[in-house]
Amino acid sequence: MIRQLRSEFDDGKGALWAARRRLRDYAKIGRVLLLQRIVIYSAAIFLAGAYYDWRVALVFYALTLAGEIYDGATFRKILVTQQWNDTTVRVLKRDIYVGTVISASVISLFCISVAVQQGPETGHFMPLFMLFSAAVFAAINNHHFLPVLALRLSIYVATILYIPIRDLWIVRPPLSSELWLHFFTVLFVLGFIVECSRSFLVGYTAMLRNRRALEEEHERTKAAYNAKTQFLSTVSHELRTPLTSIKGSLEIVSSGVLGAPPEKMAKPLDIATRNARRLADLVNDLLLLQKAEAGKIDYFFETADVGALVQEVLERFRPYADNKNISVFTNTETADHWARFDKVRLDQVITNLLSNAAKFSDDGGEVRVKISRHDGSIRISVEDDGIGIADNTRHKIFEEFSQVDSSNARKFEGTGLGLNISKRIVEAHGGKIDFLSKLGVGSTFFVDLPEEDAPTQDDRVAA
Repeated sequence: MIRQLRSEFDDGKGALWAARRRLRDYAKIGRVLLLQRIVIYSAAIFLAGAYYDWRVALVFYALTLAGEIYDGATFRKILVTQQWNDTTVRVLKRDIYVGTVISASVISLFCISVAVQQGPETGHFMPLFMLFSAAVFAAINNHHFLPVLALRLSIYVATILYIPIRDLWIVRPPLSSELWLHFFTVLFVLGFIVECSRSFLVGYTAMLRNRRALEEEHERTKAAYNAKTQFLSTVSHELRTPLTSIKGSLEIVSSGVLGAPPEKMAKPLDIATRNARRLADLVNDLLLLQKAEAGKIDYFFETADVGALVQEVLERFRPYADNKNISVFTNTETADHWARFDKVRLDQVITNLLSNAAKFSDDGGEVRVKISRHDGSIRISVEDDGIGIADNTRHKIFEEFSQVDSSNARKFEGTGLGLNISKRIVEAHGGKIDFLSKLGVGSTFFVDLPEEDAPTQDDRVAA
């Protein structure tokens, strides 16, 4: 099963990627566990020195540190490698094999030396326990390469078998002796170690194959997203120039500058003009969305009075509101409210909130615009008495191309881009945009911007 999993994943163009991923995972885990291994080995060797022979213990401690230094250098070489090819992989694997032989042999020889000093009648709990622990530790943490794991385990297994077999050879006890029981117990535990190793290796190989599939899917998704972005950008730019000409020409004809149009043409001209404006707005929104996604929107921040900007927007908005028979009320004259913002972009946000409030309000409705202070921020609120928003559609409000009613027969027109773009703009200001709503009662959208101190007279003169 292990061979099948490896062949499925490592064959073909994914082989180099798999080898690089395995090497880097091996090095990362090795680095993380470096200090842990040194502490464990130090404690074991200290106990061996305290109970048996300090000279032997110190020799193995020096050998153990040398092996860890070699492994640390190998881990670093793997993690700093930038150019990957088959030769690089072979060299790094060779270094891992060498380090595996050194570290596994030092541990095994240390355990054999302790067993020899203990004598054949002791059961060798300490050296056998250390070898079992090292084998399980390798199965859990060194499962990235089957040959490396097999090499390390073969050294441990050979040592584990050697210690009880040596005792049996020296003592030559009858089958009823506990020495034979120790030997059979060792065989039982070895079976557990082999199964544990197989389980971890199979699980890691399957995980690595799934990770590769996810990364490939991510690359395909990213390519499709980039293609979509490029397509929308190109189409939007290509549409913008002729649409601007068409819209301008229709507005000139509708205005009567070229003479009053025939009465029969008034309604078709009005329809054409309104739809040309809608198309122009859609193209502009698409272009702005592409800029926002690419992080290319230019912002020119300055500290200014939010109320003054809201007043300017309201002056332009009132004719539209009057045309829809919507009353607009505001408290922006009450006090100065200073924040740092881009006037053009914040103007766009406020205009969008006002347009939505009017669009979703009934004939004769009201829109209330308020400016207040809220938790260290300047809050701009736009409240309406319109249709409101259901709780189960809340997640759609700020999504791209999203509308609460997305059916073909929806009552309210729009691209579903306005609030998404507004959210991006507000977040670029370090602020927040959100809303409160109750279905059938109305909605209140608000923008919070970090409050700034009013500029001094010297600042205003300098500006």
